[in-house]
Amino acid sequence: MSEFLVDYGLFLAKTLTVVVAAVFIISAAAAASRKQKDGGGLTVRNLNDRYRQITDTLRKSVLPKREFRSEVKARKARIKTRQKKKGDRKRMFVLDFHGDIKATAVASLRQEISAVLAVARPQDEVLLRLENYGGLVHEHGLAAAQLARLREGGIRLTVAVDKVAASGGYMMACVGDHVISSPFAVIGSIGVLAQIPNFYRLLDQHGIEVEQIKAGRYKRTVTMFGRNTEEDRAKLTEELEDVHVLFRELIAEFRPQLDLDTVATGEHWYGRRALALGLVDALQTSDDYLLGVLDQSDLFALQWKGRKTLSEKVVAAVEGSADAAIRGLQSAVDRNRFGSG
Repeated sequence: MSEFLVDYGLFLAKTLTVVVAAVFIISAAAAASRKQKDGGGLTVRNLNDRYRQITDTLRKSVLPKREFRSEVKARKARIKTRQKKKGDRKRMFVLDFHGDIKATAVASLRQEISAVLAVARPQDEVLLRLENYGGLVHEHGLAAAQLARLREGGIRLTVAVDKVAASGGYMMACVGDHVISSPFAVIGSIGVLAQIPNFYRLLDQHGIEVEQIKAGRYKRTVTMFGRNTEEDRAKLTEELEDVHVLFRELIAEFRPQLDLDTVATGEHWYGRRALALGLVDALQTSDDYLLGVLDQSDLFALQWKGRKTLSEKVVAAVEGSADAAIRGLQSAVDRNRFGSG
């Protein structure tokens, strides 16, 4: 009877685990569905109006009524004058890119850039607010190529880094005509890394052998489950060095003033040091940059949301949860590594 109860308890535990997981996935999918019930597409927000509403709320509270009304009246007159010259005013298109390992935001970025190129004039500008720790080379290479379309189209691109642009993130940032960062943003990490766990010894201890059959000498080199040779490691190192050369060449194309022997070592720097090395052009937050052009430009924030199937929403919800857990772990590591306390 005791064995039966134990087996039954294990069965219930497994069943409960499956049910909880299923409920979580369905709930996450439903939440994702609610968030995207608008069906996707391009949304545009006028940031001039947003900043005006914010300041009006504060001014109304701190200024005497007569003074506040006077300011509102004067501003309305300025807006009316501006609207008459609307065709001549500079337009700034504000894009946001929050990176992950696979640079999944590039799917939206390409649509936003295509929209900008369809309407932008030579006097207009794009501000990219970039936050990216880096990740897969080919994904971030595509993101950088999307940004290069703006430069090729004659549209000035300013990249603002408030927190981090490292590795593949800097691959994107360097494309900008002008790069700004906050004083303690993490910049650089111009290098290439591969980390592959190997379970060969563990499997060998338990008498498990993994067969790997390949056609082509270098179809597979370093592996997770088989025995790795010095030739395998040498080939992988050669491939990483080649990617690093390509990375350096990309940066040299867009920022030829950099001393790559100094900055392309895989190291990262905070904004102040990055400025001295030429990795960025100025120390400034994206907020200050926008406020500085607010009176002379029409500011538009663009965001593209694509339509997703139910299965894609479920996968996105699960991956989002996993990414959140990884980001939490990474934040804990970064606090220990970069913390000031």
